[in-house]
Amino acid sequence: MADAIEARLADMGIVLAEPPKPVASYVGFVRQDNLVFVSGQLPLAGGKLTATGLLGRDVSLENGAAAARQCAINLLAQMKAACDGDLDRIARCVRLGGFVASTPDFTDHPKVINGASDFIGEALGEKGAHARAAVGVAALPLNACVEVEAVFAVS
Repeated sequence: MADAIEARLADMGIVLAEPPKPVASYVGFVRQDNLVFVSGQLPLAGGKLTATGLLGRDVSLENGAAAARQCAINLLAQMKAACDGDLDRIARCVRLGGFVASTPDFTDHPKVINGASDFIGEALGEKGAHARAAVGVAALPLNACVEVEAVFAVS
């Protein structure tokens, strides 16, 4: 079915906006053969961060997971641009990597990044199963609480 991923997103109440512009000297994605490497996406919506600060101090686990979900929405916005508007060219999400700004004693990084992984799985169905890393960091750009990057296979 053509536009299957867009239809699934619509059922989820998601409309992909223009992908966020890079905040430094890089591009939003690079395509090499049948792989698209999407740069780390912050939890930007409407040009503003949805959550800032550190998990374990400023941001709850639930808000961190919601921020990771917003990062994943931005990943798909980048993929829409990479695929010339046709998300159904996505063959698979190969790998997802998540960075969580957190206090040294915070250890629920995987639960935060589940917000992104679960969204990708819901949006892409079987094509959304991916390898993953979730790591804690001292700080992220613009004081974001989370950043997510991914690699997709495309047709």
